[in-house]
Amino acid sequence: MTAAVDVRGGGPGTKETDALDPRNVVQRIDAVVLTGGSAYGLDSASGVMAWLEERGRGVRVGPEPRHVVPVVPAACVFDLGRGGDFGARPDAATGRAAVAAADASAPGAPVAEGCVGAGTGAVSGGFKGGIGTASTVLGSGITVAALAVANAVGAVVDPETGVLYGELFRGRPAYPAAEVHSAAQRRFAEAAEKNTPPSLNTTLAVVATDAELSRSQAQKLAGTAHDGIARAVRPVHLLNDGDTVFALATGARPLPSEGPVALNEVLAAGADLVTRAIVRAIRAAEPVAGPGGNWPSYEELYGS
Repeated sequence: MTAAVDVRGGGPGTKETDALDPRNVVQRIDAVVLTGGSAYGLDSASGVMAWLEERGRGVRVGPEPRHVVPVVPAACVFDLGRGGDFGARPDAATGRAAVAAADASAPGAPVAEGCVGAGTGAVSGGFKGGIGTASTVLGSGITVAALAVANAVGAVVDPETGVLYGELFRGRPAYPAAEVHSAAQRRFAEAAEKNTPPSLNTTLAVVATDAELSRSQAQKLAGTAHDGIARAVRPVHLLNDGDTVFALATGARPLPSEGPVALNEVLAAGADLVTRAIVRAIRAAEPVAGPGGNWPSYEELYGS
């Protein structure tokens, strides 16, 4: 895949992101890893690299088929201790299991959402966070999709109305009834009193398309996709956040002949889909109560 990245959080935890700079030599990547466990969890990318190396996938650096270096950019979220054990974190074996599972899944298979993968320990604005996805097919036939890990220190819910910020950008949202919002606020405040304020957080996203994009076009896509985070989380891109967006392009479909104007449609869709993916992540999350903290889910308090 052609790939790019845009990092806007002040406290990112990443690996191999410099390789995606269009000025540098790497032209294609082999995988992207999103992980929990803060910087410790980046070790999961080593397991992905080992799995790829065994299959001769990567940049060829020698005469033998296995003389390769897989290019596997990675980014992490901070969730240490949220399961009750600070030492519980993804490692190389976790990464190997993840890439094997991805390889075994059929094309077009549903992607698990909620408290799975890098979203297992995610928390967003005091609510349980997780993984969310969204996709669309443009009029040109180009597909654009997004996967987000919602783990933000900023709020995802409007405190005045109880509506998810990300739903304000999709026509007329369904506002919770006043009595529902009042009860939800009380229960949320009770849970928040029991938790240490989460000061270290990150929202991660991958925007993927089957369009044929140059590396600089992919980087523009990663940059504009951050607007999708800003619509769903307030505030974003703080010093303790590691907000990072990857953009991937398989190149199966050329952009329509109108050139740069055609790219605009992909850019706009990428931002919209990141917003939708964050909403999906919050709505798909399940509540967690345990030794590491108590985080209600949005739908537990507000309903679907």
